Amino acid sequence: MTDTGPGASGDPGSPGAPGRRAFLRAAGAVSGLAALSSAALSSGTLSACSRTVSQTGKATAATPGTSSTATAADWSALAQDLSGSLVRPGASTYATDLRLFDPRFDGLRPAGVAYCHSAHDVATCLNFARRYGVPVAPRCGGHSYAGYSSGTGLVVDVTSMSSVQVDSGSGTATVGAGTRLIDVYNGLAAHDRAVPGGSCPTVGISGLTLGGGVGVVARAYGLTSDNLTQAQVVTADGQIRTCDPDRDPDLFWACRGGGGGNFGVATSFTFTTHPISGIVLFFLSWPWSLADRVMAAWQSWAPQGPDQLWSNLHLSATAGASTPTIQVGGTCLGSVTDAASELNKLYGAVGTQPSSHFLEDTSYLHAMLVEAGCTTLSVEACHLPGQTPEGQLSRQAQYSKSDFFDQKLSSSAIGALLSGVEKLLQSGPAENGTGGVAFDSLGGAVNRVSPGATAFVHRDGLFLAQYTTDWPSGAPAAAVSRQRAWLQSFYGTAHRYASGQAYQNYIDPSLTNWKQAYYGANYSRLAQVKGRYDPGRLFRFAQAIG
Repeated sequence: MTDTGPGASGDPGSPGAPGRRAFLRAAGAVSGLAALSSAALSSGTLSACSRTVSQTGKATAATPGTSSTATAADWSALAQDLSGSLVRPGASTYATDLRLFDPRFDGLRPAGVAYCHSAHDVATCLNFARRYGVPVAPRCGGHSYAGYSSGTGLVVDVTSMSSVQVDSGSGTATVGAGTRLIDVYNGLAAHDRAVPGGSCPTVGISGLTLGGGVGVVARAYGLTSDNLTQAQVVTADGQIRTCDPDRDPDLFWACRGGGGGNFGVATSFTFTTHPISGIVLFFLSWPWSLADRVMAAWQSWAPQGPDQLWSNLHLSATAGASTPTIQVGGTCLGSVTDAASELNKLYGAVGTQPSSHFLEDTSYLHAMLVEAGCTTLSVEACHLPGQTPEGQLSRQAQYSKSDFFDQKLSSSAIGALLSGVEKLLQSGPAENGTGGVAFDSLGGAVNRVSPGATAFVHRDGLFLAQYTTDWPSGAPAAAVSRQRAWLQSFYGTAHRYASGQAYQNYIDPSLTNWKQAYYGANYSRLAQVKGRYDPGRLFRFAQAIG
């Protein structure tokens, strides 16, 4: 889960891998699963994605204001030049076409939304924007945590370019930049192939790839971006470029983790795929009274396990509830026996069996539907309404922050985090909302890549944390304020023990040291690439490269 690179496309800073499953609202759904099939794992109607809102809770323009010289006639001429469609204010569908995943940004009012059917359409839009001084915002899944997928100017939407084509000879897959993640999984499943990625079903492949893509089988196969072999990108000058290690290699380097919306608009990707049919899925729960032991055991077990093992750990609480919850989930590329053997090591380290235990050998596509919160839904239903006729998922206003951890948490640090989660219980009545943290294990193939080999610099982490809070639609402002205050306080506690790095696909508008946190030593090279491919800074937002 989430876009980047000199000439990359998609939603700037959109979420990626596993980014995120509905762990907060589905926290109790896996208790007592030992005797159940995975069909009962979730309600099938949960969104698996965490989102964020601005510090003030108000939608803000995603791109700086620009004095545009475009007239109504100019906009009409643009519409005629597109093979796709252009939606302008006043159109009957404008109110829905402007929407991002997070309802908090519904107040953004772009001057136009262009649904591009081809790279040529994208080039036409960029030429128009450059000529008339119109701000540009690339959009794929619309999941940018800061609302950078929209703005006051022209939204260049690539969702019409949605396709998955597999070359049976080479095993590579060419994926349209507008393809949503669940459709990528579904398209590859017909060939028993997979590209590593996250769990949010409606996130766009563009943002996920361009920002890195931490996913469910990342320890075995690397990041989504590590599996990218070629990208087609329309750069700020309107040129359609095919970049790979030999052609525009610096652009290709930046497209592998540099973050989205910085250098252009990606229109297609070619990936190395991996043969995969089945996978073992597991979910475990312990009483909250054992949370310290579970955390201590998990952080020594999950990042150090064999590559085929991936796991996450969730701490979550609901305001006004009696107790928080702790859960461990994950996957194993192997047999149930293999998975059970690895899990027994965790049980031994905790000192007790889990109170709830679920272990199942299933297809990779079904496992990803489960991770997406779509266990009882079809692939078509695992979309937002409007994306497919059967879409049953919902948008969600949320606030989120992230950290990478490169050292184990001490017992005092674990205690501080558990106390921080417990504080949410006293923040108000249960209808105020939920909050918590999801830790995703790293290591394996992710950490075997040099920090400078791609733009994704985070190659020494043990696990990635995403801190999240959300609230029901229509919650009073005071309740939202309490949720936000809790999240800020909790992050402040946990961040003291982290590495100082943050995940660019969980883009955080409140982060002041974002250049170092997202990109580290790679930022200077990214700025040079920006200068080459977008010297006029056509692509601009608050945390844009350069």
